[in-house]
Amino acid sequence: MMGRVTAPFGVHGWVRIHTLTARAGSLRDYPVWWLARDGTDGWRETPVAAAKVQGRGLVARFAGMDDRDAAAAFRGCNIAVPRTALPAPAPDEFYWADLIGLRVENRNGCGFGRVTEVMQTGANDVLVVVGTESKETLIPFIANVIRSVDPATGRIEVDWSEDY
Repeated sequence: MMGRVTAPFGVHGWVRIHTLTARAGSLRDYPVWWLARDGTDGWRETPVAAAKVQGRGLVARFAGMDDRDAAAAFRGCNIAVPRTALPAPAPDEFYWADLIGLRVENRNGCGFGRVTEVMQTGANDVLVVVGTESKETLIPFIANVIRSVDPATGRIEVDWSEDY
C-alpha cells in the first residue's frame, strides 16, 4: 500500500491523500493507481487525471471525477501501484512489503517471530515483530541493529536481545 484517500478536497472532484511513501509527491510518478477498501480483494485500476503536493500531503483527481460527491465515494480507499511499475531497490534497500512475513532472529538463534508491520517513527523505521503467544517486539531498522536481510531465505538477523 502506498497511501489512502482520506477525504474530498474542494468541490471539483479532488481528494486528499495520506501517503505512505518516502516523498509525498512520488505517487505523482504513476498515472494509474489501484484502489480498494480494507478487507476486500476488489482492487480497481483508476487513472489519475491530476495530482499535486498540498502541504505535507498530496491531493489528486481521478479521471472522470468532477464533483465533491464523486470524490467522497473514494474516502477510505487504499492506494497501490503494480510492483512491476516500481523502480528496483538499491543494494541493501528494501520495500516494506518485502519485509512483511520474514522471520527475525538474533545472532544467538533466538527467534522473535515474524515481521507484521513496519512503522515510520520520524527518527527511524521500526519492525513490528510478532512471536509466540502474540508477543510483540519492536526492533529499530537501523544499521547497527539489522545485521542481514535475506528475503530469499525469509530471514532477518538482528543484533538485539530478548531483554529489550
